[in-house]
Amino acid sequence: MGEGKKGSGGGEKSGGAPPIQEKKGGKAEEGGPAPEDAHKCCGCRFPLLIALLQLLLGVAITAVAFLMVTISPSLLARETPHWAGIILCVVSLLGFLLYCITYVPDERTSMQFIAKLLYFILCTVGLVLSVLVMAFSGHHYAQTNGFSCLEVGDDCVCTLDPHDPIARTFTYAGVSDCGEVTGTLKLYFLLQIALNLTQALVCALGAFVMWKHRYQVFFVGLQIGSPSFQHWQKV
Repeated sequence: MGEGKKGSGGGEKSGGAPPIQEKKGGKAEEGGPAPEDAHKCCGCRFPLLIALLQLLLGVAITAVAFLMVTISPSLLARETPHWAGIILCVVSLLGFLLYCITYVPDERTSMQFIAKLLYFILCTVGLVLSVLVMAFSGHHYAQTNGFSCLEVGDDCVCTLDPHDPIARTFTYAGVSDCGEVTGTLKLYFLLQIALNLTQALVCALGAFVMWKHRYQVFFVGLQIGSPSFQHWQKV
């Protein structure tokens, strides 16, 4: 009787061990590929820092563009790229939305998938727009360097070659001082080149990091011991 009791007690102890192993295995299996290791960028969760930079640069680009309009209202839209700054502000707001819905490399909801797809596309569009603005601003900056300007009434009339009677002329309406065209406006063009170059790099970084998280990072499960226990390894 004593031995039977002892055996039953031992059976209870040995029978209690497997659930502990299963619990450990379940924890490892649930932990799996820890998403928090993949969404960090410069000490922050991925979209936050990039979206913040996009917002600041977009506001700066828009502000400089409106300052250029105050010099002369006759400037063309390609010379005052406020449209690029506004679009990039929208891109940054989408980045903040992506941060708020908890960014993970693998989509778990349709909202995450749609937000990530739109953010990737808009980052690419922002990169293209920034390159276009740099091209336009660089072209006008080079032209302004060779301007020879005269004040005609309330306007400033500039030409690239004052000795050529059929040379193309550029009229800046409402500019009483041609120094604003050859000095201040030229400085704004240079500032737009610098801001949009930085914005292009930020947009390229955002698109690359998202692509890298989605298509270059995946997880493999290495089975150890029992089928319920897996060791996840990032490759």
